[in-house]
Amino acid sequence: MAFVRAIVSDIMSAKEDAKWLQWVTQQFETIAGQDREINLQEFKTALNVKESFFAERFFTLFDSDGSGTITLQELQEALTLLIHGNPMDKLKFLFQVYDVDGNGSIDADELRTVLQSCLLESAISLSEEKLDQLTLALFESADKDCSGDITFEELRDELQRFPGVMENLTISAAHWLKPPATKRHSPRPRPLTSAYWHNHRSQLLCLATYIGLHVLLFALAASAHRARGVSVMVAKGCGQCLNFDCSFIAVLMLRRCLTWLRATWLAQVLPLDQNIQFHQLMGYVVVGLSLVHTVAHVVNFALQARSESSPFQFWELLLTTRPGIGWVHGLASLTGVALLLLLLLMFACSSSCIRRSGHFEVFYWTHLAYLPMWLLLILHGPNFWKWLLVPGILFFLEKAVGLAVSRMAALSIVEVNLLPSKVTHLLIKRPPLFNYRPGDYLYLNIPTIARYEWHPFTISSAPEQKDTIWLHIRSEGQWTNRLYESFKATDLVHCDSKRLSRSLRMRRSQRRPQVSEMPPENHHLCNIKCYIDGPYGTPTRRIFASEHAVLIGAGIGITPFASILQSIMYRYQKRKHICPNCQHCWMEGIQDDDMKLHKVDFIWINRDQRSFEWFVSLLTKLEMDQAEEPQEGRFLELHMYMTSALGKNDMKAIGLQMALDLVAKKEKKDSITGLQTRTQPGRPDWSKVFQKVAAEKKGKVQVFFCGSPALAKVLKVHCEQFGFRFFQENF
Repeated sequence: MAFVRAIVSDIMSAKEDAKWLQWVTQQFETIAGQDREINLQEFKTALNVKESFFAERFFTLFDSDGSGTITLQELQEALTLLIHGNPMDKLKFLFQVYDVDGNGSIDADELRTVLQSCLLESAISLSEEKLDQLTLALFESADKDCSGDITFEELRDELQRFPGVMENLTISAAHWLKPPATKRHSPRPRPLTSAYWHNHRSQLLCLATYIGLHVLLFALAASAHRARGVSVMVAKGCGQCLNFDCSFIAVLMLRRCLTWLRATWLAQVLPLDQNIQFHQLMGYVVVGLSLVHTVAHVVNFALQARSESSPFQFWELLLTTRPGIGWVHGLASLTGVALLLLLLLMFACSSSCIRRSGHFEVFYWTHLAYLPMWLLLILHGPNFWKWLLVPGILFFLEKAVGLAVSRMAALSIVEVNLLPSKVTHLLIKRPPLFNYRPGDYLYLNIPTIARYEWHPFTISSAPEQKDTIWLHIRSEGQWTNRLYESFKATDLVHCDSKRLSRSLRMRRSQRRPQVSEMPPENHHLCNIKCYIDGPYGTPTRRIFASEHAVLIGAGIGITPFASILQSIMYRYQKRKHICPNCQHCWMEGIQDDDMKLHKVDFIWINRDQRSFEWFVSLLTKLEMDQAEEPQEGRFLELHMYMTSALGKNDMKAIGLQMALDLVAKKEKKDSITGLQTRTQPGRPDWSKVFQKVAAEKKGKVQVFFCGSPALAKVLKVHCEQFGFRFFQENF
């Protein structure tokens, strides 16, 4: 059987090689043109590298005859060596790349030049002193005989200390000329699996109930008017469903009621975390039913106008009150037309391209059309007010309470920090009765930025922090950009004469086990009036009821986890005891009702180096709190990923990653972030990440994510494969 498998493998490999050579030939001819040769500039364009050093080195090595151009034969020979050659052939090529002067050895200056180019390729910015340190660390580790040069054998021995690098070096070495992989569709969840049902049972049950209710309402209304024809039956059936949808759609946005429900047993039954998704679904249903309802009535009016017994023409039935259609002065037709126009306007302005393209205000103001819509619906349908009675009372009560609480007393922004990646860090004086939980959010209004606009932001400070509320706001839309620019443009905004004394008293009164943020680019002590509405609950409230929580944040998606991580460490420190005699530390093994966590894995994914800077001090403090514990048994484990950095298997980064590993091992901290946790290049391999989590067996695993919807879909599929519960924070 092994012999047969080997033959099959050889046949498959031969077919793949033939396809690859054909593809390379096509690409070469496209780039080379009529002369069938590639010069250095064309080679740089094809290679698509940020730094020309590697392009020039690769070009020199590919150009075997030294003619200054590369022929198809030279390219095929070089790529065949890189992709199909043995490990020693590939290692020799790497050595030649590093041996800039071609003397058969690598000196410290050549290695520094290579590492500097590696930094540029990976979009990493380090000081000259740090670059020298990385160079010396790698050079001294490889130069075993202390001769002042690295020989081929020494480089080979050094690479063998990093498992998997030699085997995979070929993949990245010629990745730029590999045929594009067949486009794979995003993984989709499998609805018939037990894991899918486990993660979606409450949503599926509610959706089934919703569909069943619509079928029932439509059938009852249609059957009551079956004597008036099909068009009237359809119109009445859709109208009855719209009575329910147009009233209940407001219930899904009662944030205070939903926050209260999260603290009850109903949170385990109802899909409260998907309230916005259900709100959007009902919006689509309302638009669809309204169009069918309108078309059915238009058909009915056309049939009536054609009837000899009807005294009215079609346009009179549709656009006037003369026929007396409706229960309030014949306004049914006119209000129906107005309702459809308003609905289509709201629907168009609610699209994601409007909301996420810096025009949130358009979405916000057009969505306020629900008030005239409710008034028109009351005039349009004789029974709508009955459906609206209870939801409407709840809705207006919540709005009244929210307005009263938010406007009861103006608060003040006492400090502002402008952080990297255009993040604005606000410190707001905390009201006396403002009680919230980790991960909650609030609505913020700053009259000096926009008098009538309220925007939701996650609270990034822990509830145990009594004096101030922290908000970290990234500049993405018009309002957030105005906020950032208003502080960037002025040195001090509305500052009072006692600001330094007030800030000093506030800092000294905050007795909390954490360090302040890293020194920001701009720092303002101020006294700016603002209003807040909240707090409101989120899915992350479930974290403390988990046994093993995996928190995944992408970019600014760390914000809800900032509060949670701080609160976790507050509670963790409360369980920590130190013997006054021998200074021995131990933890209480008893799990309380507020926190059942046994283990927390925090994964933060950022595109570039600067995105880590604004929050690294908190993570440093979290690591310090666990410094005395062994790595294997730590309660909180951090995992950092930088997607712009090239991996160890890439020839343009292998030396840098090896040097970073050596320095991190020596200094016990990462050169990119300063944390003890080593920043990993590239994107996480989620299968390996979740395999490791499952192997730890710390209890039931729940995954909490805040980031892009595309990544959420990928994570959801992986969670279902491993049987993990998945919760997504609105991004």
